[in-house]
Amino acid sequence: MGLERVSLVAKAMGLNFDCPVITVAGTNGKGSTCAMLEAILREAGYRTGLFTSPHLVYFEERCKLQGKAVASSVLVAHFTKVDAMRGDISLTYFEFTTLAILSCLADAQLDVVILEVGLGGRLDAVNVIDTDCAIITSIDIDHTEWLGPDRESIGREKAGIMRSGKPVIISDPHPPLSLAQHAASVGAVLWQSGVDFHYEGDQQQWRWVGAGRTWAGLAYPALRGVNQLVNAAGVLAALQALRERLPVTAQAIRLGLSRVEWAGRFQMLPGQPALVLDVAHNPHAVAALAHNLDAMGYFAVTRAVMGAMADKDLQGMLQRLQPLVDHWYFCDLPSPRAATGLQLQSVWQASSPPATQMAQTFADPSLALTQAMADADPTDRILVFGSFLTVGGVLEHGIAGRLSAQSPPD
Repeated sequence: MGLERVSLVAKAMGLNFDCPVITVAGTNGKGSTCAMLEAILREAGYRTGLFTSPHLVYFEERCKLQGKAVASSVLVAHFTKVDAMRGDISLTYFEFTTLAILSCLADAQLDVVILEVGLGGRLDAVNVIDTDCAIITSIDIDHTEWLGPDRESIGREKAGIMRSGKPVIISDPHPPLSLAQHAASVGAVLWQSGVDFHYEGDQQQWRWVGAGRTWAGLAYPALRGVNQLVNAAGVLAALQALRERLPVTAQAIRLGLSRVEWAGRFQMLPGQPALVLDVAHNPHAVAALAHNLDAMGYFAVTRAVMGAMADKDLQGMLQRLQPLVDHWYFCDLPSPRAATGLQLQSVWQASSPPATQMAQTFADPSLALTQAMADADPTDRILVFGSFLTVGGVLEHGIAGRLSAQSPPD
């Protein structure tokens, strides 16, 4: 695996961007970072393009133009172009779809493009495009079979998106040393949280300080969660680094942060019982989820719908939520990589759960959530987490009285 094949096809397609490109890598916080960048830049009046992965329900979610998912009819032409230009070169699913989306973005006459790395960085298909500003969010243990067994190894893979002479924002407050080392080796311009920029705030507002600039009186991000201010600080560092090409006002920042939306990231739906959707799928993300749940206040019973990939640290994920959950609803997912509900239940049983905890298994997330809602009293809390497929599985069919079923873009 490498970038040779995808680079050859990109060259044959003539892929290039006439606008600034911001590339975002990391273990957790990538999607939220991309969403805040897009929201602020749109408030500043820029025509934005955004590529993220994976999707929750429909593939078209991966490519957004001006904040809206692209229509499938638009994407088809770019898929056809990739197929025509690749010749005899074999491409993976992600490589093929990435090239099609990049082609779509390049044709859209945009002012700025935001690219989320799918996995790693160095060998990810997104890295075929040279970035004007790299952002690396939190680094933790995940995808060890591809990226390495520890944070230093994983950091080196993420660092592959850095480019000589271009800014790289490290928003992780405690990053692996490999990030700074790689930045120095390639001549990237390092902006590190707590060193080159910092943030502080009270219960009402916060401010960002760095590189001769202070933004004060800022609204907290509309995205809920303990780590969102960490992500927002990295976003503002990137905007400051690109200020000569993409100037933004403090008002655009305030409005963007206050209006940003991103489904499935500690998403709380109105009504009773309380319902929380979160795509957290590794112990680091689940630890942040547990902190956010603990800060919500008192709930009589917490019910958790969980589906997850079999190659994840399932025991680590369960251990972090065990003290907060009273009843588990484990479910199958539509992927050969997924653990079955019975496998999840077996891992849970092996962790010696309290005798008061209960667990059931279901064929899919929607059935699990339906049962959880039927069991719940108004004072209970229901959590849906563990994978994009778990959250997507409940969004696809809608949640009666709370959220309509998702429909594909026109």
